[in-house]
Amino acid sequence: MARRKSSVFDDLVGIATYLPWWLNGVLALISYGAFHYYATQPVAPAPDLKHMGEFLVRQYGQVFSVFLQYIVPAAFLLGTLISSARRLKAMHLHQRVTQAPSRNALESMGWQEFEMLVGETFRRRGFDVQQRGGAGPDGGVDLELHVGQDKYLVQCKQWKSRSVGVVIVRELYGVMAAEGAVGGFVVASGDFTEEAKRFAEGRSIELLGTDTLLELVKVTGGEVPEFPLRSNNASKHACPQCSSPMVLRTARRGNHPGKRFWGCSRYPGCKGVREA
Repeated sequence: MARRKSSVFDDLVGIATYLPWWLNGVLALISYGAFHYYATQPVAPAPDLKHMGEFLVRQYGQVFSVFLQYIVPAAFLLGTLISSARRLKAMHLHQRVTQAPSRNALESMGWQEFEMLVGETFRRRGFDVQQRGGAGPDGGVDLELHVGQDKYLVQCKQWKSRSVGVVIVRELYGVMAAEGAVGGFVVASGDFTEEAKRFAEGRSIELLGTDTLLELVKVTGGEVPEFPLRSNNASKHACPQCSSPMVLRTARRGNHPGKRFWGCSRYPGCKGVREA
């Protein structure tokens, strides 16, 4: 079945869903004011043939502005409603997993719901989250995170039958280098191969499997914050050195292999730690 070609209105709504609600409101007001002003200008008398082309362009512009003064603001406002509905759904998913944290809870989700859960979890850890997912469950980088000037990339893998391999981790590392990201996360509803874990060692990539993700959801749980404010739970595990959000990790080497601890999300740029 052929894919329906999107209209300009659809594209504008799609863009608006990724913008902050307040920015959509500002753009809706500005676009209405601009098109309304142009649509209500007095009709100029018909000029001579030499300037007829310019006259027709202006007249057609006024006709289109009569409709655009309502269509364009509506697109921005609809985008706000859609993004708000997505956020509310993400909050509901987070609350549901907090109440019943299990592998089954993750695997029962669709890949889009899984991305929503991961995004909401990072948001409650203090990150600014932007959705970047592609057209399918393996559409490349799914989320973009920001803490101050630092940028992080997230790849989500909601695979039920196999472990995430080194190819996925290596691809993310390449995108991080190309985009200047200081770190990255691969989040899976399962586990990772040993080769993937070895590749991530010593690099600014954190592999979050089922157990770690469920632990993060639990830590960021509790009362659902009032929309659209972020939860204050992120401050409970702020890095003691730079105050950035922290990530639950497992020691692989040293005197206490296997021990869980909180490590700075800006590692290796910052090596702050807290006991779990």
